Amino acid sequence: MSQNFRPGADRHAPVVLFIVALCALPEVALTLVETPLFNLTGLRRTAILHGAFWPGLLGDWAPIYPGQRVAMFFTYAFLHGGFLHLLFNMLMVMHLGRDAVARLGQRGFLLLYMLSAAGGAAAFALLSASPGPMVGASGAVFGLFGATQFWDFQRRRAAHAPLGPFWQMMAGLVLMNVVLWLMVGGLLAWQAHLGGYVAGFFLAWVITPTLHHRFRGFD
Repeated sequence: MSQNFRPGADRHAPVVLFIVALCALPEVALTLVETPLFNLTGLRRTAILHGAFWPGLLGDWAPIYPGQRVAMFFTYAFLHGGFLHLLFNMLMVMHLGRDAVARLGQRGFLLLYMLSAAGGAAAFALLSASPGPMVGASGAVFGLFGATQFWDFQRRRAAHAPLGPFWQMMAGLVLMNVVLWLMVGGLLAWQAHLGGYVAGFFLAWVITPTLHHRFRGFD
């Protein structure tokens, strides 16, 4: 991946499309095999057993394979609970990914995505009492929200512009979580959203502390 790649306004960076494909392919395949043509309903359960984030594995649960306790901090972000769940998250990745790649480059975007996913999983483990599995890219998506908001805050401070829109956006994200939580009957992993947002905001602050900073990759 090129460090200097900056996408045009009319196209998405290859790394963004790669992430979308990695998330879409499992859901498309699992949805297809669950149709009456194949009727392999057990495959989704197998995928969740192996790839979801299971809080119990941080306790006394035994992993299915070596390294699962670490891998699940990332693998859960590539599985989804259905097509609509996938669609919403991927639309957000593509929408927010342009600004992130423009500021961080492709390697930086990938770092932001993965660390935000891990941050979301860590917050879910700390704040949720649910022993059930968690799947979905929303932790990473909220990491992109966090980074985008940091850059908005940074630009406004540099231009001495009002911070009202920044706080309005933050309030909007909180309201969106409340509405979604009510719509799904409390089954929303808001803890992952919070952890991903904090991770993305903090990472953007660390590696792009001023408007002149650009992520240089792993030279």
